[in-house]
Amino acid sequence: MFKANTLNLRLVIIATMGFLMLIPVSRVSEIVYERQSLYNSVLDGIANIWGQPQSLQAPVWVIPYTEKIIEQENITDKDGNSKTVNRTRYNQRQAIALPQQLAIQAQLHEQERQRGIYHALVYTAEVELTGQFLPPDINSLSNHIEQIHWDKSFIAIGLSDTKAINQVSKLQWNSRPQTLSPSTRLPDILPQGFHALLSDFAPQSQYNFQLKLNFNGSTGLRFAPLGETSQISLQSTWPHPSFQGDILPAKHDIHAQGFQAQWSIPHLARSYPQLWQLPDDKHNLTAFAVGVDLFEPVSLYSQVMRAVKYAVLFIFLTFITFLIFELSLALKMHYVQYGLIGAALCLFYLLLLSLAEHIAFLSAYIIASAVTIGLITAYTLSVLKKIGRSLLVMFMLTSLYTVLYSLLQLEDYALLVGTSLLLLVIALLMYVTRNISQTAFAQNP
Repeated sequence: MFKANTLNLRLVIIATMGFLMLIPVSRVSEIVYERQSLYNSVLDGIANIWGQPQSLQAPVWVIPYTEKIIEQENITDKDGNSKTVNRTRYNQRQAIALPQQLAIQAQLHEQERQRGIYHALVYTAEVELTGQFLPPDINSLSNHIEQIHWDKSFIAIGLSDTKAINQVSKLQWNSRPQTLSPSTRLPDILPQGFHALLSDFAPQSQYNFQLKLNFNGSTGLRFAPLGETSQISLQSTWPHPSFQGDILPAKHDIHAQGFQAQWSIPHLARSYPQLWQLPDDKHNLTAFAVGVDLFEPVSLYSQVMRAVKYAVLFIFLTFITFLIFELSLALKMHYVQYGLIGAALCLFYLLLLSLAEHIAFLSAYIIASAVTIGLITAYTLSVLKKIGRSLLVMFMLTSLYTVLYSLLQLEDYALLVGTSLLLLVIALLMYVTRNISQTAFAQNP
């Protein structure tokens, strides 16, 4: 049984108060999640207007052709006589041909859009497509081809969010401009995009193409390597790229002024061929892609949430410090005073969140920590009446908040440094409390 005014009972009560402080901490976590959800909804709203994450699949050469199939059928007339007749069936097909060579040059210009207090990272892309097609062997697709409709062939360009297009040049087909029209006319494999009808088609040994696009987007950009050999070059002034897709760039250079990346992809890396026919064969041109996301290393809300995770350490270390002061000064603090100090520690995170939504995170962190440290230090001085002890509390809290900020900046080593800090704190507490007497409070009721 615990006796009143014993150290054991006081430890239990103070520890219980420390755990109770986790209730307001959890509420702060909920507020952070709510604000982050609101922020994400604002980002979605900006993306819906400015441009969604973009995916480009181009160019695809579509050549309609007609199959003539003669089938023999046995029929029986009304007199019971059997005979064989020929029935002719015509099928309308589309041959899908991909380029022999494809070169994509892309430049991303990042921008910042604001709605209320929230900022969204978006981009404008300048893309140039060049390359060549070889005459496709349409006859290899069927043994029943009656006619190939070269004059009705067209080039389809797939783009996931066409409403974000700013400007598109005319398609240059063997140096002859071709007018672009809405829709890819391939809803099964390219639901979004546009096309150019090759109405003045003339047979050539090869067909060179060029197309320039300017469009908006957000988050990231993907390209489908449709060429038998695809060369993709991407550059931007954004210094934090996150390369995505099925293949990483063969070369890349990342520095403070931006990044450059290059891919060289053979057609053997993907699962669909260079030539097939619709509607029987369907291949997903978006299944194999390469590209980049404009990565923001540590967002405001993730930093605040990571800071909240260390609240337990701050609360219990501060409470233990004051308990040690009680033992050394033979002075007991009221439990209400412990509660108020714990509340001030919890309010730090709420103050940090509210300030960081309006000013830079570092400035918000300095102000929030300075207010918290000053408040607790002044309260300690008024309670303990000891300037030295109050300055010690200020030094401890300053050190903790300095270490915490360092942890928030260490993405890869945060867990290692945080664990090392906990071990150091436990070792220091073991050293400081090594001579605590079980009857310390009993001697000073």
